Formats: sequence, structure tokens, C-alpha cells
Amino acid sequence: MQRRKFTSALISAGGMWGLAATPVARGGAGITESDAALGVRAALQRGAESAVALLGKTGGFLDNPKVRIPLPGFLNDAAKLLKMTGQQKRVDELVTAMNRAAEAAVPQAKTLLVNAVKSMSVEDGKQILTGGDNSVTQFFAGKTREPLSVTFLPIVTRATEKVSLASKYNAVAGKASSVGLLSKEDSNIQQYVTGKTLDGLYLMIGEEERKIRQDPVGTGSAILKKVFGSLK
Repeated sequence: MQRRKFTSALISAGGMWGLAATPVARGGAGITESDAALGVRAALQRGAESAVALLGKTGGFLDNPKVRIPLPGFLNDAAKLLKMTGQQKRVDELVTAMNRAAEAAVPQAKTLLVNAVKSMSVEDGKQILTGGDNSVTQFFAGKTREPLSVTFLPIVTRATEKVSLASKYNAVAGKASSVGLLSKEDSNIQQYVTGKTLDGLYLMIGEEERKIRQDPVGTGSAILKKVFGSLK
């Protein structure tokens, strides 16, 4: 309901949000379209920075069940057999290394994410507001996934190479991929972890943005309070 009301406020009278300083006609009394544009940008930037801070620390991925990176597909089941044969420590070391790699990579995303928000177009803003619950994820993924993959991969590679089981994973996963038991994307541990790191990052950005919508006053930001608070 909040998203629909906010969308109406921004696109009322056929106006293009972010271009005018006239009061919005419906859904947000006293809020101008320029206020709304500032509010959306502030919400996205706050959400991105909060997600980076939350994930880019020890335990950010490993201790968070929403984003914790497991072994993929059937290899996760195979790991159970390894544990039964007394190799639980090695499996745990690999899973820990995968998640530590994600935690080490995430802080490098902050600049790109903030720049994406600053360069957001009118059309981007309308897509975010009318695109459904995953519109924020889609926005950041579309703008930053490719360059962040390039940035993250060497960081993830350095972290996972410290674990001897990582090279064995790639050997087994490569064979599994060739017979259709595992997707090509999951057949290399470095690429798999990089992809899961980005998935987790975008997921948490979306969650942080939803928190702002639910409690704009709690952000301590005047523009967020003004724009999102008027919709309560």
C-alpha cells in the first residue's frame, strides 16, 4: 500500500518526478516532486550504505541465515557424506572461507552503489517505485552487478585459495557440470561465491530500504522523515 501511495504522489498529474518543485497532488500532502526525488535517492543511498556495513564485517554473511553461502546443489548433500567420514572440519573450513570471502569483498561495493544512486535517472526512479518489491534489487543489479563481479572476483579468489578443499571443489564441480548435475555458474567456487555475494548484497539493500519505509523517523534524516513520514 505504501508503494502505491508513494507512486501516486510522484507521478500525479502526469508530472515527471524529480523535475518540478510543485506540491504533489495526492498521497503526500506538502511534498513536492523534487522532495520526492531527494527522498528516493536518500533512501537508496542509506539502504546501500547500511547493507554494506552490515555484510562487510566478520560474520556478516556467515552468521546471517538470509545470506549465508552454502555449497551449491548436490555438493551440499555430498558434504554431508564427507562429514560422516570424519571430514567435517574440512567442509566447515571451506564454507567459512566462502563466507569470509564475501565479507571481505562487500566493502568494495560502496562507491559503485553510491554512484549508481547519484546518477539515477527519472526513468530509474519510476521503475523503482512501480516495479514491485524487487525493484530496488533490480535497479542496483542492473547498474552494478557486472562491474562489481569484476571487482569481487580477485578478492574472493585470494580468500578461497587458502583452503585446500577449494581446488578439489572445482575439480568435482567441473565434472558435475559436464553431466548436467550442476549449473555452469556453480562449477567454479570463485564465480559461485562472487555471484552469491552479490545476491546477498542486493537482498539486504532491499531489506534496508523497506525498513526506511516502515520507520522513516527512526533514520534521523529530515528528508526521509518528510517524504516517507507523510505517507503514514
